[in-house]
Amino acid sequence: MRIAVLGAGYAGLTLARKLERTVPDDVEILVVERTGQHLVQHELHRAIRRPSLADEIVVDLETVLDRAELRQAEVADVDPDAGVVSLASGGTIDYDYGAVCLGAETAFYDLPGVEEHATPLKTLGHAERIRADFLDALDADGGGNSESDGTSRVVVGGAGLSGVQVAGELAAFAREEDARENVTITLLEQLDSVAPSFPENFQTAVRDQLEARDVEIRTGTAVASADADSIELGSDGRLDYDQFVWTGGIRGPAALDGERPEVKNTLRLGDGTFVVGDAARVVDADGEPVPASAQAAVREARAVAENVANLVAYDREGDDIFEPRLEPFAFDSPGWLVSVGDGAVAQIGPTVLTGTAAKALKATVGAGYLSSVGAIRNAADLVSEELGYER
Repeated sequence: MRIAVLGAGYAGLTLARKLERTVPDDVEILVVERTGQHLVQHELHRAIRRPSLADEIVVDLETVLDRAELRQAEVADVDPDAGVVSLASGGTIDYDYGAVCLGAETAFYDLPGVEEHATPLKTLGHAERIRADFLDALDADGGGNSESDGTSRVVVGGAGLSGVQVAGELAAFAREEDARENVTITLLEQLDSVAPSFPENFQTAVRDQLEARDVEIRTGTAVASADADSIELGSDGRLDYDQFVWTGGIRGPAALDGERPEVKNTLRLGDGTFVVGDAARVVDADGEPVPASAQAAVREARAVAENVANLVAYDREGDDIFEPRLEPFAFDSPGWLVSVGDGAVAQIGPTVLTGTAAKALKATVGAGYLSSVGAIRNAADLVSEELGYER
C-alpha cells in the first residue's frame, strides 16, 4: 500500500511526519517535492533584509523525514479518482491514498502588465530580486521614476498579511540603509482596510504599526493595470513607481489547472485523495470558510493524517462492511500573528498585543513549528534572529 504526499509545504511536511508515526511500517509513504526542501514561508519576507536567514528558513527534507521516501520531482497533474500522479518528467505515480499539498501560487487576475512588471514573494529567488530592486530604488538619486523631490517610490500591491510584512520589512530596510527620507513605500489595497480578512482591532493595530514606520496606506484602491513605469488605478489615476511588489492574491497550483477546488470538512477530493492547505478552499465542520494560512494548513494536515490512518487500518483489517466515518475538520484559531518591520502584532482571543510581547510570541510560535517538524537547529537559530533585531 502506498500513500503519496504531493508537496512539502506546511501541509505536506506536517502530514508526512504524522503518517510516519500513525500508519504501519510496511505502508509506503512517498513525498513528492520539486525542490527537495521545505520553506518556512511565513518568514520569507525576512530574507529581503537578511539574506543569511535563508539558512534558518530552508529545511532539507532528508534531514526531517524518518522513513518516508522523498522523490524530488514536479507534479504536473493529479487524477484524484484514479489515484494517479503525472510528473513533469513524464513518469507517473500510482497511490492508494494521496494528499495534494501543493500550496497556492500568486494570482495576478489577468490584470494587464501586472505579472510582467511586479515581483511576487513565493520563493527565495523572489526575495533576492525584491532586495536587489529595492537597493536599486534607493540608489536612484532622482532618476528613473522618482518623484519631483528625488524620492523613489516603492509600491506593494495587496495589504493582506504578506503585503503588510513586505511593506514593513522594506521600511525597516530603508531605515537601516539610512535612506528613509529617500523612499516612499506605498501599500495598496482594493478593500477598505489593511488585513481585511481579520478582526477590526487587529486591523487597527496593524495599520498603526505601518503608519508608525511611515508606510503610506491607500485602501479602497484597486490596481487596474501596470507598465514599466506606472500603475493604473482606475478612477484614482496613475501612480509612478521605481519598484512594484505584488501580494494581491492566490490561485491554485498548476497541477490543478490553477484552480483551488472547494472541499468539505473531510477535505476529500476523490475516493482516496485529499487536498490540504492553500491548494483548496476548505469549508469546515461549522460551515465556515477556512483562511489560507500556515496554521490552517498544519491543523488540516493533522486531521487528514488521522483519517488516512483510520482508512489504512480499515483496508488492512477488512472486517467491517462500511468504511469508517471520517472525522470532520473544524478550524478554531487561537489567534493571529504578523511581522511589521522590527515589530509585530499578535491577537490572542480578543486581546491584541504589540511590541516586545508580540515579537516574543511570534518567535516562540515560529520555533515551535520548526521543532514540530524536526528542525531543532533551525528553530534555535530563528529565535536568535527574531529576538536579535533592534527596535
